[in-house]
Amino acid sequence: MKRVAVVQSNYIPWKGYFDLINSVDEFILFDDVQYTRRDWRNRNMIKTPRGLEWLTIPVAVKGQYHQKICDTQVSEAGWGAQHWASLVHNYAKAPHFERYQPVFEPLYQRRDSSLSAVNHSFISAICGILGIATRISWSMDYRPLKEGKTERLVDLCKRAGATEYLSGPTARDYLEAAPFEAAGLRLSFFDYAGYPEYPQRFGKFEHGVSVLDLLFNTGPDAPRYMKSFA
Repeated sequence: MKRVAVVQSNYIPWKGYFDLINSVDEFILFDDVQYTRRDWRNRNMIKTPRGLEWLTIPVAVKGQYHQKICDTQVSEAGWGAQHWASLVHNYAKAPHFERYQPVFEPLYQRRDSSLSAVNHSFISAICGILGIATRISWSMDYRPLKEGKTERLVDLCKRAGATEYLSGPTARDYLEAAPFEAAGLRLSFFDYAGYPEYPQRFGKFEHGVSVLDLLFNTGPDAPRYMKSFA
């Protein structure tokens, strides 16, 4: 039995992203698909005294309407220093910021030109902190793939040796079950409902912020506020 998830790489994703990773045997970063603007690929939210704030990695998109995520390039070298300064400003007084500063500060000093590489470095580091041992691979490792949204996912699962595909809940709206059944694959969906609140700074609780908020505020207790570590 092998459970697989297939998701585009995101920048410092929310806690649910890591619950999905922790729930499968192999997590395939699906980055040879079209890059979408104003999405989670290159940005995420943190909490501040002024409300939610976007941290956005500047990327080159002008005239490149059909570029893939794996081909998307970072367009400004100074973004890392700016993001780190914002994290220091808003989280330096959080209980566990200093614990994780040696992990994240060097990542923000790197000069990766590929958005996929940036995302992968943060995802891998956060998995290490949370103790997630899931294998993380790239959809590009399994090329060429069949055409069609569902067909490509089925092909990826088969090539990865999966017996079950675990998807996020929003995919219920477009995934067709029949191709998975025909391939002998079980199709299941992760449930993001019912997350407990944790000690969080700056007003009203927000579930949908970057997992960095959870780590800086709860430290080693972070898995207690997630769903896949019970």
